[in-house]
Amino acid sequence: MDFKEGLQIYQQTINQELSKYLRKKEGLEKVLNESMEYSLMAGGKRIRPILILATYKLLSNNTNYDICMPYAVAIEMVHNFSLIHDDLPGIDNDDFRHGKPTNHKQFNEATAILAGDSLLNNAYIVISQDIQNTVNEKEKNAKIQIFNEFSRAIDKMLIGEYIDTEFEGKKITIKDLEYIHQNKTGALLTLCVRIGAILADCSEQDLENLTRYSEKIGLAFQVKDDILSEEGNAEILGKPVGNDKEKQKCTYVSQYGLEGAKDILETLTEDAVKCMEKYGEKAEFLKQLAMYIANRNK
Repeated sequence: MDFKEGLQIYQQTINQELSKYLRKKEGLEKVLNESMEYSLMAGGKRIRPILILATYKLLSNNTNYDICMPYAVAIEMVHNFSLIHDDLPGIDNDDFRHGKPTNHKQFNEATAILAGDSLLNNAYIVISQDIQNTVNEKEKNAKIQIFNEFSRAIDKMLIGEYIDTEFEGKKITIKDLEYIHQNKTGALLTLCVRIGAILADCSEQDLENLTRYSEKIGLAFQVKDDILSEEGNAEILGKPVGNDKEKQKCTYVSQYGLEGAKDILETLTEDAVKCMEKYGEKAEFLKQLAMYIANRNK
């Protein structure tokens, strides 16, 4: 099975699981439920839940992902909460995502805010119910650790988003730029890898190594986003190009230039792949995923 086929199978598996959590109640909150579904099922890459499943498979040699699914669903709910709120007029003020009107354009601003809030809250409901239903004490303790890391990673994401928004049009240091993106983008990606590893009952050595891998791809993901904002194809991206420059955001491109940002991306990707060498052929998908993040066009 090649990487593209494996990626599609993961995406289909996650989409099927997400569909089980859609709220279809025909009550007074019907439009709110539709707004949540509109963003959750918009057809994203599903990188975050895929990282959970692929890391779990790497360390457990198990393709029964039942133990992972509540966390895969929850992380995608959180991710889409963040996208809805990022697109709002008070933050990025974007009109399109995935080639479709953003949530607040499709519905309205109040509905979009509350749909995002509801997705975030539902993520906590999904995880807390899974912990409550876990009987094995060791497994429950692992899930409590994940719940704590989950909450902290979301806090980091919000911190990163705040600083990114607050410092538009201002000069910041390289160190500050890295801090923004380690939190804004990297925290959730690192969380996903750690969730898969912890659920697989991994060793501390493996957890440290995989955390390094996740930190490299997390930063690479943001550097690639910065590059795409500079030279991407708007039709492929499904959103306008050049917004970062227009808003005078400090990015890897604005700090290092386009070629400099590409060099950083290449180094981060090479470092991520090196972290996977010790696992041999079993880690081929995660190696390819690091390269996919670097080479994607949207």
